[in-house]
Amino acid sequence: MEFLLDTVHIADIKKYAGIIPLSGVTSNPSIVKKEGKIDFFNHMKAIRQIIGLDASFHIQVVGQTTEAMVEDAHTILKNVDDHVFIKIPTNEAGLAAIKQLKSEGVNVTATAIYTKFQGYLAMSAGADYLAPYYNRMVNMNINADEVIGELAAQICRENSNTKILAASFHTVQQVNSAFEMGAQAATMSADILNTALTAPAIGAAVKDFTNDWESIYGVGTTVTSLK
Repeated sequence: MEFLLDTVHIADIKKYAGIIPLSGVTSNPSIVKKEGKIDFFNHMKAIRQIIGLDASFHIQVVGQTTEAMVEDAHTILKNVDDHVFIKIPTNEAGLAAIKQLKSEGVNVTATAIYTKFQGYLAMSAGADYLAPYYNRMVNMNINADEVIGELAAQICRENSNTKILAASFHTVQQVNSAFEMGAQAATMSADILNTALTAPAIGAAVKDFTNDWESIYGVGTTVTSLK
């Protein structure tokens, strides 16, 4: 399983890079907007410095036409680094851009996937990752689990190297479901991780263990205190 952060907020990336087995970072124009008018390329380079070249870094194009998408991709690769996975929307212009970029050996993430058919086309075009939007599908009354499950089955049938990078989550359970249906990776906000790791039951259990220990060995003691 690959756990990615869906943010460009430097503090959150630094925090969770030190906590979880962080496989990478994803971004899109809406996420960038939350940070304000940042120095885009230097900000992206700073993220790469934190996560390293072994982690995957996904940056989205903004162009609407195939030509503009490819031009955006080349600009990102030139001004950030050539290891970036270029996020391309899975529409007509995007599929043509994916084909061209893959012919150049560029890493590509096909994004804005809502249907199996989009995923099948992106896979055939050579996309390295497919990014189905879980919660957005739910809101559109599309069975997100079915879409991810069928894409995973097709990857197995073809013995494809394409991976499913599930995105757009509202709850921890949605992340769980995506993995259980066969997604190899999931990208989530820092809020999702915080919710998962700070549930009251976890804190209560830790406090109970500490109280039991201290009732025997004294308040403020740890295992190391016994040395």
